[in-house]
Amino acid sequence: MAAVGFATFDTALGLCAVAWNADGIVGVWLPEASPEVLVRRVRHRHPDAAESLPPAAVAAAIAAMTALLAGEEVDLRDVTLDLSAVPEVHRRIYAVARDLPPGVTRTYGELARAAGLPGGAQVVGQAMGANPCPIVVPCHRVVAAGGGNGGFSAPGGVDTKLRLLAIEGATLF
Repeated sequence: MAAVGFATFDTALGLCAVAWNADGIVGVWLPEASPEVLVRRVRHRHPDAAESLPPAAVAAAIAAMTALLAGEEVDLRDVTLDLSAVPEVHRRIYAVARDLPPGVTRTYGELARAAGLPGGAQVVGQAMGANPCPIVVPCHRVVAAGGGNGGFSAPGGVDTKLRLLAIEGATLF
């Protein structure tokens, strides 16, 4: 297993974290109740992660995520992720989700069809709930059919999801 580094960074939402290895970003964390809880979350997923200065590509990704969360129009599709630890079907779903531009939402069912999984809305929901890289894989842009928000498993739950969508200028149906 490749060595993992991590760093925390300030955003308009609060303190976030990012972890990476030689192949790309392996995790992004939204703000927690405290910086200590945030670091515990990182270390829970990557016990041997070393807090360090991010390499140039990760620093650029941090700057882009910070700008997006400040309301700037930023495209994160070029951020390199290492999703080798997630199931292939989730990687397929994440690839489709990453094509959603800021402010644009799709339903779980629409995303399932686009990923070649007709009738797979539940699988999309599971993938979004297990998303290791929120913001970069914009799970907050995936909503329930009929105008519902569809829930959100990140800290702050639906309130965080709605805040992210508001930052991007999205409206639910």
